[in-house]
Formats: sequence, C-alpha cells, structure tokens
Amino acid sequence: MTAPDQYASVRYIVDDVRAAVDFYTTHLGFVLKASAGPAFAEVLRGPLRLLLSGPASSGARATPDGATVAGRNRIHLVVGDLDGEIGRLRDAGLSLPGEVVHGPGGRQILLTDPAGNLVELFQPAHRPDAP
Repeated sequence: MTAPDQYASVRYIVDDVRAAVDFYTTHLGFVLKASAGPAFAEVLRGPLRLLLSGPASSGARATPDGATVAGRNRIHLVVGDLDGEIGRLRDAGLSLPGEVVHGPGGRQILLTDPAGNLVELFQPAHRPDAP
C-alpha cells in the first residue's frame, strides 16, 4: 500500500457518489478507502487517490469567478492489454464512445464515468530498445 504522502490526488465532481464508487471499483480496479455517505468518497488505485465529491460536498461548491473548466482533463490509467480492457468494459455494458487513438507513445481510448468525467486507458507502445 502506498504511504498517504505519496499519493497523487485528483478530485472529480460527480452527481452520484455511490454510482461513481461502483464504476471505479467494479470496472477500473480501484478500492474504496473512505466514504461519507452521499457527499464524498475516496477510492485508491496504486498511488492514485481519487476524491469523488457529490453535490453536498465542500469540493463541489462553486469555483471563483473567472475559473474555467478545461473539459478535456482526465485521469490516465496504464493498461497492459487495451483490446482486452475494451472488450471487458463493453461486455460489462459500458459505452466507449470514441475509437482507439494511435500515437507514437502507444494507443488509448477514452470512457466516461457516470458523471461524465473522462478516463483514459493507455497501452504504451512496445519499444524494442526499452529495457
């Protein structure tokens, strides 16, 4: 288990904390660390601490005037078999609205959690010169 001071924490604002917890723990290998009813939950995957803040949480309060939402920010999860993950998620009834994108570093696909937050599944390219 990763020490608390070694986590990288990301906050996602969600409409339904329970649905978000179910999504991340059932489909993406996170474990539930803490929950405060319908307001908040904390799920972990390795060194990633994902804070799921519902409408009643302090994290979901309005942002200051002038703050913008990038809309394309997302968590990035490395997988060993992207095609296998896509099949598993589709078999579970999840929608992956886009296609696999190929780039010099590997392949990726996006999916959304129940609140519309993006998750990127990424399989690094095999590099013959890599150790």
